[in-house]
Formats: sequence, C-alpha cells, structure tokens
Amino acid sequence: MAALFNFEVHTPYRLFFSGKAEAVILTLVDGEIGIYANHSPVTAPVVTCILRIKDADGNWKTAFISGGILEVKDVKNILLVESAEWPEEIDRELAIASKKEAEEVLSSSQFRFEKDDARAKLKRAECRLRVLSASLK
Repeated sequence: MAALFNFEVHTPYRLFFSGKAEAVILTLVDGEIGIYANHSPVTAPVVTCILRIKDADGNWKTAFISGGILEVKDVKNILLVESAEWPEEIDRELAIASKKEAEEVLSSSQFRFEKDDARAKLKRAECRLRVLSASLK
C-alpha cells in the first residue's frame, strides 16, 4: 500500500475536501506538480486547473479549481482556492454559455482589460467542461 498524507481543499465558502490522499496533481503558475507523501515543503500559487486526487482506496477524483495557494508541510497539505466544484456540481449548459460569451468578447472587444477578463472566463469555462468530459469516461 502506498503512503498516504493529509490533504484539505478550502474555498471561502466551504471545506471542499478533507481526507487522506495517495497523490494530488494540479497546476501551479510555472507548471504541473504532483504531491505524494513526504513531499518537500512548498508554498506556491495555483492557477485555474483540473485537480486530481488519488484517495486512500486508490480511486482518482477529479474537480475544477480556480486560482489559489498550495501549502505542503510535514503534517498536512492545504490548498486554498477561490472556488472548487466536483463534476456533479458543474452546470454544463452554463459552462457552454459562459465559454461562448467569453469567445464573443475576445473576438469583438478592443479593450485590453475586457480581453483579459474574457480570457480568464474562457479558461474557467473550458476547464469546467474538461472536468465534465473526464468524469464521463
């Protein structure tokens, strides 16, 4: 049996996940990272991405997360994010509409700040849709 570690995911509104994990995979600003038991301590910013958690039973759980901070310590690993959603919590139609709206703003806007907001919105929508697609496999 693989070594397990304590892992928690917090949003401003709820404790999203708390339990033992065998592995955690997510994306930092400078690339993807895998966390396993006895990982060296690290604190790093996290970008909007797909969070993958391998639980104590060896099953992979997939979720959408938006930007935050990862803190890996000896005792416990904590991920603080703006938002997090399991596949069953994601509204597919809303994600599709959000993606379409962001694409329209990107193609029509001349203002940089509007395009920056639209890019962020597009990334969140695409990530939510990828989580939904991954959960159907």
